[in-house]
Amino acid sequence: MEENKIEKAVFVGVIRQGESDAKVVEYLDELEFLAITAGVTGDRKFTQRLDRPLSSTYVRSGKLKEIAEYCEENEINYVIFDDELSGIQQRNIEKEIKSCAVIDRTSLILEIFAQRAKTSYAKMQVELARYNYMLPRLAGMWTHLERQRGGRGTRGGMGETQIEADRRIVKERITRLKDQLKKVDRQMATQRSNRGSLVRISLVGYTNVGKSTIMNLLSKSDVFAENKLFATLDTTVRKVVIENVPFLLSDTVGFIRKLPTQLIEAFKSTLDEVREADILVHVVDISHPGFEEQMAVVERTLKEIGAGNKPVYVVFNKIDAYTYEEYDEFSLTPKNESNLSLEELKNSWIAKEKTPCIFISAKEKTNLTKLRNDLYKMVAEIHAGRWPFNNFLY
Repeated sequence: MEENKIEKAVFVGVIRQGESDAKVVEYLDELEFLAITAGVTGDRKFTQRLDRPLSSTYVRSGKLKEIAEYCEENEINYVIFDDELSGIQQRNIEKEIKSCAVIDRTSLILEIFAQRAKTSYAKMQVELARYNYMLPRLAGMWTHLERQRGGRGTRGGMGETQIEADRRIVKERITRLKDQLKKVDRQMATQRSNRGSLVRISLVGYTNVGKSTIMNLLSKSDVFAENKLFATLDTTVRKVVIENVPFLLSDTVGFIRKLPTQLIEAFKSTLDEVREADILVHVVDISHPGFEEQMAVVERTLKEIGAGNKPVYVVFNKIDAYTYEEYDEFSLTPKNESNLSLEELKNSWIAKEKTPCIFISAKEKTNLTKLRNDLYKMVAEIHAGRWPFNNFLY
């Protein structure tokens, strides 16, 4: 994405069987927020109802033509699809949409990670993810050379030779990056082992739910926090002492719906802080209309990285931003999350879930004393098990 220039994007999604129009628009709103995070302004959303995205062009030809005409007439810079496009889909769509760049959700997230990466370690992880994403798509970059056959010293023509050369370069770069990351991973593993037996708590959650703000409040540090997606990429670890009980608190990259598998693979060592934690503090944005779906995304991702069996403490954040519609008892609309008061939501959630939880506002510093007390009790209990002869401290 170019700097110092206002660039516009349109967004494309498919309404699958069983999905509502409103739910897909919500997904595209998130995609627009991703684009804004990358420095691109949202312009318009296009949807089409299909059982599944078409394997050739994602949407039908008529919709694709409509998008192409709109982009040309309105000087759109990017068409962003809410799914990862295959190489065939990408090539076919680009044949129809010629006035602007065609990208998918995965490449947009990779772009954001590239912009956000500050340390050399994070930059290497992102670069590895980008090369892994690029490798199966190289063939489409050289279709313009397919007809140039029979060059001297080539077996299959200029285009094939170029594809093979690029593939070899990318594979070599992937190998080098993996070797470099392994060295850093060993250093980080040594650092973790040197921390001794201190209790470890890791903040996890969907991106932009307030984990870094909570980290700052608990550790009295100055971790970068911003109202943008993926504000934190590098893992931050701070020693925290509540009353007389010390523990290590870590904050790492947030999760998101359809988080690219390339990123999960590249950041697996960064996520060791989550895997090795004694307690996971799952931070949730209670003000988001799809907070339960976001929670499910986080829980699935935790299972994917091997941290699905950890003790979890749920922190429902942003109660200051929670809104609901007053329930009309004469209405035919049933009671649901959209028309429950915060108190009703608290009671219903606590009643149906066995996981311990708390409702706070990190921004307004509401209920932080109870949060600290709860963490103190959990950490002290683990301490007592590890150092039974030091229980007099607690």
